[in-house]
Amino acid sequence: MKNYVFLLFIGLFGLSVSAQNSASASVNSRATVIDPIKIDKTVDLDFGNIISAYNPGQVILSPDGSRVAYGVQISNAIPGTVNPAEAVVTHGNNNYAITLPEQFTLYNQENPNQVLVIDRFTVQPQEGNIVDIIKIGATLNLEANQTSGFYTNSTGFNVTVSYN
Repeated sequence: MKNYVFLLFIGLFGLSVSAQNSASASVNSRATVIDPIKIDKTVDLDFGNIISAYNPGQVILSPDGSRVAYGVQISNAIPGTVNPAEAVVTHGNNNYAITLPEQFTLYNQENPNQVLVIDRFTVQPQEGNIVDIIKIGATLNLEANQTSGFYTNSTGFNVTVSYN
């Protein structure tokens, strides 16, 4: 009987030693290539004509094109060109983020020491399927007795869009 138990033990041990010690599976792989995100400016940001005052002031231009003045006046009779910035974003129906600068400086064309600062940018997207139109407003800050003239900055400010 001891021999049978011994043979049975050896037989079982031999089976466990010859058990499977590796396995494999076939894994498929895939990739989806999407179009790069694109942005094209269509309209520049323009605050229009502003009348300087004895106190500092601000003009807030909303993405919808309305503007409000605090401490300075805007001319309704001679408004000048008033436009929020506008850009077309092609995004292939993917989510994206918009990054704007914290502030941007405009320089008087006749006297570059005279500056205006733009800050508090706001964005209003008009969503489509694969293309959105974004409108950008901001706040223009004027000093007391701001020197009259045409203020600009030919470098422009960056509007960056990136996929989330």
